[in-house]
Amino acid sequence: MIRRAATEDASELEWFKSSYSSSSDVNDCVEVATVPGTIHVRDSKDTRGPRLAFPSPAWAAFVTYASEG
Repeated sequence: MIRRAATEDASELEWFKSSYSSSSDVNDCVEVATVPGTIHVRDSKDTRGPRLAFPSPAWAAFVTYASEG
């Protein structure tokens, strides 16, 4: 299940970028914030823009899949 996180739900989140981000532009990546049971994702170039929220098991499955490629 994927849903858009409401702005008020994400206002107090602590966002961070992956230490593995290797782009030449430090703002050219996604940022994530975690709360129990949910991973929030946003574009680092548009921090006020849309955000996605994934249940932790779905995010874990995505990360596992992405790391295999």
